[in-house]
Parts: sequence; structure tokens; C-alpha cells
Amino acid sequence: MELIDLPTTFAEVWGLLGWNIQLYHTHLTVNPTVPQGKTLESGGLELGWHQDSGQINVDLETSPRPRVSLKVGYFLSDTSEPGRGNFYVLPGSHLQDEFPGADRKAMPDGAIPVCVPPGTAVFFDRRLWHSGSANYWHEPRRVLFYGYSYRWLRPRDDMRVAHYLMGCDPIRQQLLGESVTGGRGYTSPTEEDVPLKEWVVQHSG
Repeated sequence: MELIDLPTTFAEVWGLLGWNIQLYHTHLTVNPTVPQGKTLESGGLELGWHQDSGQINVDLETSPRPRVSLKVGYFLSDTSEPGRGNFYVLPGSHLQDEFPGADRKAMPDGAIPVCVPPGTAVFFDRRLWHSGSANYWHEPRRVLFYGYSYRWLRPRDDMRVAHYLMGCDPIRQQLLGESVTGGRGYTSPTEEDVPLKEWVVQHSG
């Protein structure tokens, strides 16, 4: 729960997306070590390049597609060197609707591994072409992903959060999908629906 509005990262989230936001998607990714005896030379990186959000990328007709959401990845294990199940990204590719290559399992020109120590938070636009990779280190790679979107986008998960709401302040309730005025409050929010708005006004110079 503390990571939902962690000050050091959440300020960047609302700084990019604004105040009409929610937590719409979370997942823990565990990338196990490859079987013993398998090497990078024999097994390769096992890439799978993609953009997030599935059908949204088909339905939206503008080009480049709008941002709509972003993710913060909290790296719990050490990926400070290549070969440890690193997160690969293609810088600048958030403006490209189509993958810039013939094979999404191959390494496109300009792609880089994200090499970070445990405790690092990595932000990325949902449109960025990215991939996980095979883990040749001695321990699994673990990353917590928190996805933030505009409140009018339906949650990507079947979020079961009702038992948290009573113990949450109004801003966390907003982030967990609450709307005081009901369905209309997602597309035409009142001040009650988005307490983050007033907080941002008070705390941003």
C-alpha cells in the first residue's frame, strides 16, 4: 500500500499524468533463473517485444497513440549487470505505433538493457516498446509494477480493494478507484471525486 503514493515516485506520476488518475494495474513479475547448464550463448535472451495495454493500441486511431497510462517498476532484485533478466527498452519508441523490426524476438537497433540495483524505481510510458529477458543469474528477478492511468480507463485487473478503503485517506481511495458521485465522476469529476486535485494545487509551486 505504501508504494501507491510513495512521495518520491508519486510526485513524478501526477507530474506527468495530472490529478485525474487511478491505480489501474499492478503485478509482481518473477523471472526465474534458467535451467542449470543453459548459457546466454546457447539459450539467448528470449526477448518478446511489446507495448502495454493490448486492444487499446488497436482501438485508438491517432498516431502517435496517446499516452493514457504509465508504469513504475520497483526492482526488488539486482539487475545491475546484463544477463540478470534485465528489462530491455527501445528509447524513443513510444512514438512508433509499429515495432521497428521484422522479429519481436530479435534485438532491434538502439535497444538497451536497464541495469539497476535493487531498490530502484523505473518509470516508463505504456507505449514504449519493451521486453523482459532470460535470467542467467543465481537468483530470480523480482519486480513490482504499479500502473497509473486516467480514471476513465477501466482497471486492467479484477482489483479487490474494498477491504482496504476504510483505512485509506481520500487520495488513496481515489487511486483505488473510488468515485463519490458514481459513474459520472470518472469522466466529469467533482472536487469530491478527485481529492488529489486540491492537494496538487496546494503543494505544487
